[in-house]
Amino acid sequence: MMTKPVANPHASATAVGGAQRPAGTPNAPRAARRRGLLARMFAPRPVKAGESFGAPGQGPSLAISVVTVIALLLLWVAITSSGMIKPLFLPGPRAIVEKFIQVSTEGFAGSTLWQHTLASLYRVFGAFALACVTAIPVGILMGVSRIGRGVFDPPIEFYRPLPPLAYLPLVIIWFGIGEFSKVFLIYLAIFAPLAIAARAGVRSVSMEQIHAAYSMGASPRQIVMHVIVKSALPEIFTGMRIGIGVGWTTLVAAEMVAASSGLGFMVLNAAEFLASDIVIMGIIVIGFFAFGFDLIMRYLERVLVPWKGKV
Repeated sequence: MMTKPVANPHASATAVGGAQRPAGTPNAPRAARRRGLLARMFAPRPVKAGESFGAPGQGPSLAISVVTVIALLLLWVAITSSGMIKPLFLPGPRAIVEKFIQVSTEGFAGSTLWQHTLASLYRVFGAFALACVTAIPVGILMGVSRIGRGVFDPPIEFYRPLPPLAYLPLVIIWFGIGEFSKVFLIYLAIFAPLAIAARAGVRSVSMEQIHAAYSMGASPRQIVMHVIVKSALPEIFTGMRIGIGVGWTTLVAAEMVAASSGLGFMVLNAAEFLASDIVIMGIIVIGFFAFGFDLIMRYLERVLVPWKGKV
């Protein structure tokens, strides 16, 4: 009687991509280490349990972003050190850091960098808070009511494409050159994209969810608060991120007239004296705060809307 030979599991072979390799995986870590740093950095993320192919764009990108920033900084240093561009047009990073320290301690145009920053933060985030309180309810009303849509849609769609500089003279004529006119100008710039995003979020709610809520005895008010608003939160957060970006771009226009402090005022004042180092420093500070707020909004979105992209 012949006995069937027992196969050695370590000697078995498995076909992977048309090639034969041992079934055991003791060499897998060494093979992974042999791959270069860039290969591991740009490698796609392993598929999660329950997924067949993985979502497009899935995977961390922090390391790639860090490498990109470092490469841009090295390119900046190389260009300025080689003398390809004169310091009048593009000063080097060292000159920017020195000017940052000087403006922080000695000030510029009668205020220190911290005072300029506080004035701009007050204007931008004050206008953003007012826009959130008013634009989000208006957008939701436009989405759930044809009367609200008929009332608010024409004026919003009319002034939304207009640049803030177009209606800046009218705002000054109406409200003067005080602090309110600056905040109001930024508020108008944030209001339109935030209201439209809220309306789009309401219109994207699944009718099956609304019908299911009605079948379980929910009132129209409960459907709006617990079904429509929650389903619209991803679009609302997107509108908030877009709105705060528009607010920062409008800041320079708001601080053009009768301003004595602010990052936009500092950049415009420095440009008149061809102080490109202060201009670039102000741009970096504005970008830092704008990017930091965007990171906060992304974190809040992950916490408050954990179902985004999973339903």
